[in-house]
Amino acid sequence: MKFFLIPVFIFSILTFSTIQAQSLDEQIAIHNQEQEHLEQNLNEKKSQLDSLKLLKIIENLNIVGLPKSDFEDQIITHSAMVLAYTEKHEQARWVTHIITPDIAQTSFGRSNDFREDDKVSTGSASQKDYFLVNSLGNGNSKYDGFGYDRGHLAPSADFRWSLKALSESFLYSNMSPQKAGFNREIWANLENALRTYVIENKTPLYVVTLPILSSGLQKIERGINKVTIPKQYAKIAIDLKNNRGIAFLLPNKRSSEPLITFATSIDEIEKLTQINVFSNLDDKIEDKLEAMKNAEEFIPDNQKLNAKVLDAMSLPKRYFNTTQAKHHVNSGKNVTVCGTVVATKLSSKGNVFINLDRAFPKQVFSISIFANNIKNFPYSPDEYLKGKVICVTGKLSTYNGAPSVSIENAKSIILYQDESKKPSEK
Repeated sequence: MKFFLIPVFIFSILTFSTIQAQSLDEQIAIHNQEQEHLEQNLNEKKSQLDSLKLLKIIENLNIVGLPKSDFEDQIITHSAMVLAYTEKHEQARWVTHIITPDIAQTSFGRSNDFREDDKVSTGSASQKDYFLVNSLGNGNSKYDGFGYDRGHLAPSADFRWSLKALSESFLYSNMSPQKAGFNREIWANLENALRTYVIENKTPLYVVTLPILSSGLQKIERGINKVTIPKQYAKIAIDLKNNRGIAFLLPNKRSSEPLITFATSIDEIEKLTQINVFSNLDDKIEDKLEAMKNAEEFIPDNQKLNAKVLDAMSLPKRYFNTTQAKHHVNSGKNVTVCGTVVATKLSSKGNVFINLDRAFPKQVFSISIFANNIKNFPYSPDEYLKGKVICVTGKLSTYNGAPSVSIENAKSIILYQDESKKPSEK
């Protein structure tokens, strides 16, 4: 039998490697523990910071002043919003909150934890005011809706930096019955516009949301609490850093109109609702902010290239707005369509394309002037017509899914004078 001896120096190397490997594993374990401890401390600090931020929001709301009125509503304070609950209408008469720059670091997704508000002394609205859920006995359920969304007054997305505030935004005291086309479209657009403003300007917005409530409004009769259905909603916002204020008043229905169409002053909303919105503001500041109605600063750039469709009843006989234009496509007749030039484009080939009322890619009516016809205009159409209200005459066809007309000379376009309600060839 032969025996092989391992040289001492080789044995020493193997032993050292084993010890070194164990030492590295131990060090990794120690660092992992330290990291877990740091992350735990960080989460605790973040939680403490969020709690302080929530307290500051309520403090600031009270400094500016909660809305005041002669209505006998229950004032309820939650973590990041304050509301006035009216038992008669089973919803908030108003909800006030602050959109803070923290929304730029959204941490939590939509929770959908709808529930009754235990703070409402008379009992808040509930799920059965909006829809019923019936079990089919096979693990599935059938939903019986009453025709309205549970529309947020203070939107949940404004609170996604705080799990607690986000959750409370789903309380039924913060809900109001809204038509789906309203809640999911133009109302959502308005909410997004205000959040965009906060992120771009790095400044908080004080916001008050009001369903316009009054006697005689319809109610959700199938619901257990008979929640009132508002015909209109108002949303008010002020920026104290830049001294800006704005209000929007929107009907509870789907609308293709641009947001700027619904802009008004805070004064007008206060007259309509008989509510003094920012009750503690210095009178000079309050008077200035509440008289403003210029919405341009609050509307994102991608929504500014829109204009209100002209009132069909105000147009001369046989003149049509851009909404009516679709009914005259391919008629073979010359049709006159009026609207606001919101966008123009001069292509690389020298062609000019013009959008009325809505900009590409959501255009509702477009005008084409091909390069060989530009010489028939005493002005550069892409420059001169920008922002003007015009009427254009020609045979209508469809281009990119919207009514369109191709014209050859300046005689096909006339300016529209709002003050006289008559076209002008000037």
